[in-house]
Amino acid sequence: MNRRHLVTAIAATALAAGIAPATAQTFPARPVVMIIPFAAGGPTDVVGRIVAEAMSKNLGQTVVIENVAGAGGTTGSTRLTGAQPDGHTIMIGHTGTNAASVALYPNLRYNPLTDFAPIGLVNTNAILLVAKKDLPASNLSEFAAWLKANERSANNAHAGIGSVSHTTCLLLHAIIGVKPQSVPYRGTGPAMNDLVGGQVDYMCDQVVNVAPQVRAGTIKAFAVAQANRNGALPDVPTTTEAGLPNYQVVVWNAMLAPKGTPAPIVARLNEALRAALADANVRTRLADLGADLPAENLATPDGLRAFMEAEIAKWTPVIRAAGVTAGN
Repeated sequence: MNRRHLVTAIAATALAAGIAPATAQTFPARPVVMIIPFAAGGPTDVVGRIVAEAMSKNLGQTVVIENVAGAGGTTGSTRLTGAQPDGHTIMIGHTGTNAASVALYPNLRYNPLTDFAPIGLVNTNAILLVAKKDLPASNLSEFAAWLKANERSANNAHAGIGSVSHTTCLLLHAIIGVKPQSVPYRGTGPAMNDLVGGQVDYMCDQVVNVAPQVRAGTIKAFAVAQANRNGALPDVPTTTEAGLPNYQVVVWNAMLAPKGTPAPIVARLNEALRAALADANVRTRLADLGADLPAENLATPDGLRAFMEAEIAKWTPVIRAAGVTAGN
């Protein structure tokens, strides 16, 4: 190699070595798109918009929401895998898209652990077991006894195969040891309407979705499936208090980037996420929804990756034992 070619090669190497730091230093260079893999107005969408607004202030660029609904959130998740790994496209994934999907979708087009760059856990949301107001049970123990006695005729409503309201009731059934009928709906709204109307017996869903009806007295709540009582419904006992301590389950939202996003950019996005979750207004708004902020160790990329691994290990046997699958 002559001297001129050697100098050119050295310069090219130096330039290549400096690309990632320069990109990280100038990031973001334009608005950041946040994919929400569900329809507007749902709990993940609401949380995403609250966090996006606060992150925009920290990043100095607008975080734009793009709702890409379909196939239990897997359509939007698949779109993220095809985005440029430069930090300008991110996503709010959740329990279904990055844990339950592994067992639910035999032809899943992405690997939740290897096709994304974890940024951090955003929040968790407690699951509440609720029933039509005239169901003949006044507490969780009585409900479990009623369910065993009426296994063939009892039915639960959910927002479709693979939805949070579906998978969390599958776990409940596995713990109690029953396989009652389930009634799928096109979303939580129609399912809740029929629960209020008494056409179905019970439902498992996020506090944010059911708290208004519980407060209004149109349905009854048996227990919240977490260690501590939920601030949005402080009078509702935990499953441990109510006699079913094994039923501990929360739904979560997590921030992800495409695989290959440079570590400095992931770190910058994590910094913006942490700043958003530390904002007093954000914390108040999330608390009003019944959402809980993540533990410090789960608000990191490494912590989120380990958390998702544990969640996949938790949900896969439950879903496979129930023999439930969903199409892509």
